[in-house]
Amino acid sequence: MIKANVIDDLSREELLELCKIYAKNWLAHDGLWFQAIETKYNMDVAIEMDEEAWRKFTVIEAKRLIDFLQLGENSGIAGLKKALCFRLYAPLNEDEIVIMDDNVLEYRVKTCRVQAARRRKGMQDFPCRSVGLIEYSLFAKTIDERFETEVISCPPEITNQDFHCIWRFTLKE
Repeated sequence: MIKANVIDDLSREELLELCKIYAKNWLAHDGLWFQAIETKYNMDVAIEMDEEAWRKFTVIEAKRLIDFLQLGENSGIAGLKKALCFRLYAPLNEDEIVIMDDNVLEYRVKTCRVQAARRRKGMQDFPCRSVGLIEYSLFAKTIDERFETEVISCPPEITNQDFHCIWRFTLKE
C-alpha cells in the first residue's frame, strides 16, 4: 500500500505511475464513450461525434501544453516535437518522432492502445483517419499556425504496415 494520503505526498515514481493511470483512465473513458454511441447508433454517427469532440479538445490540450511547456507563440518544429511528447496519451503508445528536415516532422505510432483494445474485444479497427486529421491538424496549428498536416498512413488506409498511423507536419513560411 502506498503511504501517501494525498497526491502532494507521492514520490516522483508514484507520480509518474499515477500520470500513466490517469492517461489510461482518460483513454478508457474516451473509448467507452465512443463505443456507446457506436453501439446505439452506428460507426458513422460515433465518428461524427468524435470529430466534434476532438475539434474542441485538441485545441484545449495544445493551449495548455503551450503554457505549461512555455513554448510561446508559433514555436515551429521544436515546439511541436516537444508538445507531442507531452500529450495526454504520450505514455501509452509506442511512437517515434522523426525530423525529416528543417520544416518537416513525422509522427509515427507503432503501438496504438485504441486499436489493440478494439481487437481484444473482437471489434473492427477504428477507421480513425478523419478524426485524426482533425485532431492532429488542429493540435499542430495551435502550436504553430503555419503547420499543414498530411496523413501518410492511418486506418482504414494503411500504407505502412510497420505503424498504426503516420502523420506529417510541414511548416509553411
